Amino acid sequence: MDTLSYKTISANKATVDKQWVLVDADGQTLGRLATKVAKLLRGKYKPSYTPHVDCGDNVVVINAEKINLTGNKWESKTYIRHTGYPGGQRETSAKQLLAKNPARIVEKSIKGMLPKNKLGADLFRNLKVYEGSEHKQAAQNPTTINLNDLK
Repeated sequence: MDTLSYKTISANKATVDKQWVLVDADGQTLGRLATKVAKLLRGKYKPSYTPHVDCGDNVVVINAEKINLTGNKWESKTYIRHTGYPGGQRETSAKQLLAKNPARIVEKSIKGMLPKNKLGADLFRNLKVYEGSEHKQAAQNPTTINLNDLK
């Protein structure tokens, strides 16, 4: 047998089929929402998934302020950052961050589930998170997706 009757298809920038997807975060648990959105951004729900290529969809998340955290995480979960100066470590609870910038909580949880390299940075640029039900990507006609239907 000289030739193979099958070939493993590897996606590249030219062959990737990127679409716009709309996700409603209303009533969703933060971690479960973040894992499914990260999989959408990565392209793992597509049969043409290739690990080293940006083959995922562009995702728009709305109603970021209506997410849920289970247990006592609103008070106990902390987000730590550093100013760059000695003694400059700052700490914020999830409740404080929600009051200041609700979209940041969703962005941080999704970014933590993406690869920590240039591909992860490119994938993160495909994510748009908005407070409320209005978004700026109406011209792209995003298809609404129900996260409960995804595994």
